[in-house]
Amino acid sequence: MIMHVGTSLEKDCEIQANHFIITWFGYRMSTSADSAREPLLPKDQLDPMAQDFNTKSRTSSSKRRLRRSRSAPRGDCTYDDNDVKTDEPPLHPSQLVNLNPNLRRVIMFLALYLTIGTLCFYLVRNQISGHKTNGVLDAVYFCVVTMTTVGYGDLVPSSSASRLLACAFVFSGMVLVGHLLSRAADYLVEKQETLLVRAFHLRQSSGPLDILKELQTNKLRYKCYVTFIVFVVLFIAGTVFLVTFEKMPVIEAFYCVCSTVTTLGYGDRSFNSGTGRLFAVIWILTSTICLAQFLLYVAELNAETKQKELVKWVLTRRITNNDLEAADLDEDRVVGAAEFIVYKLKEMGKIDEKDVSGIMEEFEQLDYDESGNLTNSDIVQAQIQR
Repeated sequence: MIMHVGTSLEKDCEIQANHFIITWFGYRMSTSADSAREPLLPKDQLDPMAQDFNTKSRTSSSKRRLRRSRSAPRGDCTYDDNDVKTDEPPLHPSQLVNLNPNLRRVIMFLALYLTIGTLCFYLVRNQISGHKTNGVLDAVYFCVVTMTTVGYGDLVPSSSASRLLACAFVFSGMVLVGHLLSRAADYLVEKQETLLVRAFHLRQSSGPLDILKELQTNKLRYKCYVTFIVFVVLFIAGTVFLVTFEKMPVIEAFYCVCSTVTTLGYGDRSFNSGTGRLFAVIWILTSTICLAQFLLYVAELNAETKQKELVKWVLTRRITNNDLEAADLDEDRVVGAAEFIVYKLKEMGKIDEKDVSGIMEEFEQLDYDESGNLTNSDIVQAQIQR
């Protein structure tokens, strides 16, 4: 519950910062409403939230206290006072899942890599020593164990040409796994992540918007759950297959799976049959990438947890006189809402001094008459000077 409150407050602060330019650079909060100058944009073109925020700031200058916004409407949405919340509209699937990776491109590059690798290693099959089953299958199998850096040692290049070829394919394979296949895995995890959240809330009357909010709040946590479940399934599947088809004892099969998914590849235990190598082509590729993604998500989750703890501390600690002095950007001994928001965002690590300095420099360049306010005449004069 505390984490949700911290996240809500953090989002509210980000919303106020989004209107920072309008409220701070467009109007400059003053202690008197009569001192406000001509706004940069006509009132009918301003964001309703920015107008409301600016009006409240000027009319409550005697108290100058920061009030948290109860709502955060999007710029492209309009609300009526008589609106009553009814059934939530269904979400488009693209809103639940971020379609970043291009799966078609990933499949194309993977197929191209395996095709070229299989062809090359098949042509030099007589220069590769070890236990062999089928020429084409061995070439695909060797290509996969090279790309994933498993390298059992059951098939090894024995000539200069085959060794140089293996060196080229191991580097290109690592790039493919790290850049393309990890994105595809991330996409597939997000697809299953939505189903997992739906399953957790199956007995609750949760609509699509509730699911979307839950995904955004605990995105990395659900990714860890999904990848861990998939990894356990792959681990058990590999162990059962080795026991059933490769006739390994359970301990040796478990040992072989561990050395494979961690890409150690000691080589004393591996897939020796044609059926085993056909299974290994798919299983090695998916299990090694799944473990790598799980470790990545765990690291990101730890970093996100520390960030949320910092945000919670910033939002709950008491404000001191030193904080007010640090938040007073214009050094007028009065801290406005926009200044306070910027100070809090800096404490949370959302922005830094360079970000603020860059915006302030741009404002000073546009403020032609050096009045501390931006008007249409300032913009015109600034454009003429340029």
